[in-house]
Amino acid sequence: MNELLTVAKTFLFVPGHRPDRFAKAAASGADVVILDLEDAVAPDRKEAAREHVRTWLAEGHQAVVRINAAGTPWYHEDVASAGRALAVMLPKAETRAEIDSLAGRLPGVPILPLVETAAGIAGAVEVCGADAVVRPAFGSVDLAVQLGVDHRSHEALRYARSALVVAAAATGRAAPIDGVTTALDDEAALAADVDHAKTLGFTGKLCVHPRQVAAASRGLAPSDGEVEWAREVIARAGDGSVAVAGGQMVDKPVEARARAILKRAGH
Repeated sequence: MNELLTVAKTFLFVPGHRPDRFAKAAASGADVVILDLEDAVAPDRKEAAREHVRTWLAEGHQAVVRINAAGTPWYHEDVASAGRALAVMLPKAETRAEIDSLAGRLPGVPILPLVETAAGIAGAVEVCGADAVVRPAFGSVDLAVQLGVDHRSHEALRYARSALVVAAAATGRAAPIDGVTTALDDEAALAADVDHAKTLGFTGKLCVHPRQVAAASRGLAPSDGEVEWAREVIARAGDGSVAVAGGQMVDKPVEARARAILKRAGH
C-alpha cells in the first residue's frame, strides 16, 4: 500500500467521531481518507472516535489515522486503535526517536509525519529519514501560529515548505503533502495554494472538505503542456544531448523529470 501513499494527490480529513461521514469521504474521490482523532475531535469524544475508527478499519476499509501527538493524554490509546490503518499520521513530528518509537509499537504500518513546528522544520531531514516514514506532510496552520505569521501567506511559509521538500528528496522519500486551505468556499484561494505548493515541489494536498478534492487533484496533476513536453523529451532522448522544441537541451536530469511528469500523469 506504500505505492498509494507515495503517489496520492488528495488526502481528505474526516472527524473520527462522525462515522456517518466515513463512507461519504471514501466516495468523495479523494485518493486517501484520513480518519482524524486529533484536532477535529473534542477531548470528551476521543474515546468514542477511537471506537468508530477501530470498527471502520476492522470492516476492511482503508484509511490513514491521524493520532494525537506523543506526550498528549490520548496518544497511547490512539496508537492502540490504529493497528489496521493504511498509515498513521503523527502530528507535531520533530525527532526520529519519536517516529521510531511509534513504529516499534505498530510494526509494518507506514508513518506520515506531520511537520508543523519550528523544531520539526529544523529537524526535517532527521524526521524524514526515519525508516517507517513514507512521505511527510506540512502543517501550515500550526506552524504559522508558532511563528506569528498568517497561515495564508505563501511568502511567510515559503522557507518552511521548501525545507520540507528538500528534506524529503534528501532522504529518498516521496514529495510532501501540502497543508490545508481553510477557506472552504474560495476556489481561487484553493487554486492559488495548490499552484504555489506544486511550484515548490509538493505533489499532494490535505483537504478538509469533499468539495476541495476535485480541484486539488486537477491542480496537482501535470498540465497538458507539461505532458506534451515530457512526451517529446522521452521521444527524442538518446545517449547524448539533443535539441528539442524550443531549443532546450535534453540530458539525463531533464529526461528524469520528464519521466516523473508522465508517471504523475498516469502515463
